[in-house]
Amino acid sequence: MFAAERRQLILEMVRANGAVSLRELARVVQTSEVTVRRDVRALEAEGLLDRRHGGAVLPGGFTRESGFPQKSHLATAEKTAIADLAASFVEEGEAVVVGAGTTTQELARRLARIPGLTVVTNSLLVAQALAHANRVEVVMTGGTLRGSNYALVGSGAEQSLQGLRVTRAFLSGSGLTAERGLSTSNMLSASVDRALVQAAAEVVVLADHTKLGTDTMFQTVPTDLISRLVTDEPPAHDDRAGTELQALADQGVQIAVAGTGATASGSGAGGPGGEAVQPGRQPRRDVPLPGQRRTHSGGPGGGPAPQLRSTAAPLGATEPGERARVADLRRR
Repeated sequence: MFAAERRQLILEMVRANGAVSLRELARVVQTSEVTVRRDVRALEAEGLLDRRHGGAVLPGGFTRESGFPQKSHLATAEKTAIADLAASFVEEGEAVVVGAGTTTQELARRLARIPGLTVVTNSLLVAQALAHANRVEVVMTGGTLRGSNYALVGSGAEQSLQGLRVTRAFLSGSGLTAERGLSTSNMLSASVDRALVQAAAEVVVLADHTKLGTDTMFQTVPTDLISRLVTDEPPAHDDRAGTELQALADQGVQIAVAGTGATASGSGAGGPGGEAVQPGRQPRRDVPLPGQRRTHSGGPGGGPAPQLRSTAAPLGATEPGERARVADLRRR
């Protein structure tokens, strides 16, 4: 395919979906992400689209929130892998809250397999994914329907969450930075997400690498309230995402990284190499973050290989008055 043909196809995809990841663009035009990035840069110079972290959007794409149809086509393989890993942290009989979003919708499909759950949500899509689960109780907030993301918002939604207490909240958003935490583009959605956070003992953020380093208008969860981030592994060339992950870990956020090898072709749920992730089991492989601090347990010249230095207890085991600090990167 000639460069002009590739760029026309890229432009058509972005116009149709609002936002598309570089990985998805490379798959469709059948070329490398390096070539696609070069094409996107050229189209941005012509004012036809905007480059964003890990993808491309329509000009001014983050000044307004994309609707569900656009979001559902962005980073689909990454969202599937993130949902698989996030579901493995949930145990039978828990009570959780799940916010609105395409990634949380994927999570809900997996939560349907875990018996004895109570799921509180303001998302019609999450509730729909759990509607036929035999042993999962779904509790919906009140509120006003926001059609762009099929979520209930407003004072009715917030008031229905007062006095609620669950083990953890699973939330997504439009952007995540170490400096400001999770953020979104809509004020009403942000307000309900903050109410969901207040109802949970722990907060788990689901965000693919395209959202790392992106800051949008309304803060929903400050960094010091995020217990764990479940994300996918950024591309090797994505220094910005790697730096952001390190900064989040330095602030005490536990990082769990899901591999996309088993799901990149759209094959559905499964762990690395096709191994299914069972509820309550945490697949993991410790790997260093970019710039990760290491310590040597042996002397110079003949000591053992350097190991990651961990200064934190597992999630939920924080000392009173002190937040757990974790540099443990979980990857499937």
